[in-house]
Amino acid sequence: MVCDFLPQVPLLLAVDANDYPLAFMFIDNGHMEALFVDPACRGKGIGAALVRHGLARHPAMTTDVNEQNPQALGFYEKMGFKRTGRSALDGQGRPYPIIHLKYGIP
Repeated sequence: MVCDFLPQVPLLLAVDANDYPLAFMFIDNGHMEALFVDPACRGKGIGAALVRHGLARHPAMTTDVNEQNPQALGFYEKMGFKRTGRSALDGQGRPYPIIHLKYGIP
């Protein structure tokens, strides 16, 4: 699925001093489609830095989080995203509930 995405949306990539990729993010029309951080690099602020960069360009950015991923949900809520809804199915119609989030809601 990621390969199908690549030619269609901008990729923001975080790399180390040797240009080794540590994390990436896709934003399409103000919606963060994906944020992936190398598990060995989690908790070091890389994902937060990418999100802040995205928010500088898209102050009302939205994203979706799998309900079964409380760590990711907590991360986004800590970053200031608020819940705006829930879907029983994911974007491919599978039974994985999704939480919809938006930044900038008081």
